[in-house]
Amino acid sequence: MPKHFRTIDAARRNLSAIENSAIDELLAGRIDRREFLRHGSVLGLSLPFLGGIASAIGLGAHEARAEGKPGGTVRAGIAVPGGAIDPVTFYDSGSYQLVFQTAEFLCVTLPDLTLKPVLAESWSPNADGSVWTFKLRKDVKFHNGEDFRADDVVATFDRLADPNGASNALSVFKGLLSKGGTRKVDDHTVEFHLDAPNGSFPYSVSIDNYNAVILPASYKGDYEKTFEGTGPFRLDSYTPKVGASFVRNPDYWGEKALPDRLEFKFYADVQPRILALQAGEVDVLDAIPLDVSQVVLGNPDITVLRVASTAHRQLHMRCDMAPFTDKRVRQALALSIDRSKLVDGLCRGMAATGNDSPLAPAFPATDKSVAQRMQDIAKAKQLMEAAGLASGFDMTLTTLRYSDIPGYAQLFQNFAKEIGARISLNIEDQDKYYGKAVFGQSDWLDSPLGITDYAHRSVPNVFLKSPLVSDGPWNAAHFKNATYDGLATGYLKALDLDAQRKAASDIQKLLLDETPVIFSYFPDLLVPVRKNVSGLPPIAAGLLLDRVSVG
Repeated sequence: MPKHFRTIDAARRNLSAIENSAIDELLAGRIDRREFLRHGSVLGLSLPFLGGIASAIGLGAHEARAEGKPGGTVRAGIAVPGGAIDPVTFYDSGSYQLVFQTAEFLCVTLPDLTLKPVLAESWSPNADGSVWTFKLRKDVKFHNGEDFRADDVVATFDRLADPNGASNALSVFKGLLSKGGTRKVDDHTVEFHLDAPNGSFPYSVSIDNYNAVILPASYKGDYEKTFEGTGPFRLDSYTPKVGASFVRNPDYWGEKALPDRLEFKFYADVQPRILALQAGEVDVLDAIPLDVSQVVLGNPDITVLRVASTAHRQLHMRCDMAPFTDKRVRQALALSIDRSKLVDGLCRGMAATGNDSPLAPAFPATDKSVAQRMQDIAKAKQLMEAAGLASGFDMTLTTLRYSDIPGYAQLFQNFAKEIGARISLNIEDQDKYYGKAVFGQSDWLDSPLGITDYAHRSVPNVFLKSPLVSDGPWNAAHFKNATYDGLATGYLKALDLDAQRKAASDIQKLLLDETPVIFSYFPDLLVPVRKNVSGLPPIAAGLLLDRVSVG
């Protein structure tokens, strides 16, 4: 037996059947090194262990990045936080960019979508993925001197899963984790007893779910006064609508932050942020919209980190309102769109083409053999005629003023005109569009036709569930399909890759046929930094500045 097979065979003896199935997938060539690391990390296998297995069969490790020099101040320009900052309820980038510096998650996603342990040292599922056990890191303290223990994890997720609370994370936890489902085993072990089996649950308690930062069990609110956490930086000062500063935490449990200090400046709009970066007043920005990217892409003093993302814009059609009760009309509108013009024109080539499913090309389970929907005006007109709408129809598209969405709305208006659909545009401020974000009190969820922004996720669980299952809280299309609900449930509970791939393929084909929502493109995330900045991890979740160096 070759040496590398003996190495792998020895390693496999203590693994579960599900963990060994990941190695089988790698040995059979059905997945590459990146997907092996990603899937293995979800199951709780350590990255060094997974890397050793991959190296044993000749799939070498990536080169380590050089470490920056310690000291100095990193200055960041971000959006003004949307209101009082509370990790339980916030939903905006300006808020979570700040909290990410001081509070931490059980785990975080890396650029290749693997999971890195942070406040959790390891995790593992039971046989069907209905219970996940997390071992917590020891010798960790909150900034206030309290020890980090299992009680803090239980309290954190009971807050987030409380149906009577205002947690923004209910969009993730509804039907997945209930209040009381997080249980202490001992001071450094917790179990998550799920409402339903879930094969990628660790992402739900990672930075992907940005409300899931661990707060002390004693947390009562008023976060802005302390920015309490276990993280590498501590609060220095915070001035609402102006800015914030943080200093290195000398008692941090892990590798100490490189910068001595972080300074955040708040900007009400993206243009002043870009001007500040160009003038050297700040060193790094949070992500910028595609429609202003040309301003910085040609600047020799600025580097733009381009990160493949699963973010997208959902164009929903209400399946319970004419003319969208007829799927032929929905299909016709999808066929009217020239996706190459959206990707190459609107997005300047910095996007992946969508195929009317939230399963983006970046997701490993996505079936890339499913035929890509292309513009077909003749077929679209035939479908309109078959639906009794040869003369077209009138409809208002309601959407929000954000990034490339108004441009997308105008292009869609022009595409639809070619098949007789006369679309008028109603472009609103974000607050008016989202309203109270509940049915009956939200232009987003109540409009017959609309376009909505969806942020990046490392796994498609939220995308498959909240906007598309029959009782989904974000189901703006009012799409109700029992077959889809079953397929989504099957995908979510699958622990092995084969089951995920099969469910994903069936989902893609069903959504192409039903077309309740049009997914035209997945824009890249663009993060501009000054040329003298190094060490910023290219992840789509947000800014993590503890390893950043300014030369």
